[in-house]
Amino acid sequence: MKKITIITGHYGSGKTNFAVNLALKLAARQEKVTIVDFDIVNPYFRTADFKELFAEKGVTLAASMYANTSLDIPAISFDLERMAYEPGHLIIDVGGDDAGAIGLGRYADALAAYKEQTDMLYVINCYRYLTEAPEETLALMHEIEQVSRMRHTGIINNSNLGVETTAETILKSMDYAKRVAEQAGLPLAGTTYRKDLKVDVPDGIPVDVYVKPVWEQPL
Repeated sequence: MKKITIITGHYGSGKTNFAVNLALKLAARQEKVTIVDFDIVNPYFRTADFKELFAEKGVTLAASMYANTSLDIPAISFDLERMAYEPGHLIIDVGGDDAGAIGLGRYADALAAYKEQTDMLYVINCYRYLTEAPEETLALMHEIEQVSRMRHTGIINNSNLGVETTAETILKSMDYAKRVAEQAGLPLAGTTYRKDLKVDVPDGIPVDVYVKPVWEQPL
């Protein structure tokens, strides 16, 4: 795994859940990891929601001063250049769609120095509105690249239907994921699946579900 991992995707694609899993997996290996909540648009379902969990597992969280407050202010206050330079892994969870990726463009020049040490992964979910067809998914990916001034290096298939996800749900998404990767000219870096499901897919990535809709959260 490279030093810097930037994670983008459509709203509801599951990119934040993937970012959380990735950070915790690295921490479990006793590796130093910093995760940046770069969602400056959407105040819901963001990595800053897991502040206590990260602290417990030894993961450093960098988030806007307005994260988890009643103020929805698109503020950027990160020293990404310093974080990239420091030892350990850096995971950047970017806001959904091109609107959430605009801020990343501010750091494109600084991160360019670490190009060979950086992966920019595009998380896809064929069951989400506006990304049900490969063409729609790719159009959004290119919009993110344009505003961020950075290029993706791989695709992560995170196709799911929440609690209704079955092994068949994931298997049915594989053709879509392969088509997206082929048309994008990028490798399909992996396919996620809930740990309690038995799914045989190339480069399968078992994950826990941390990010849940309000109606699935305990009272």
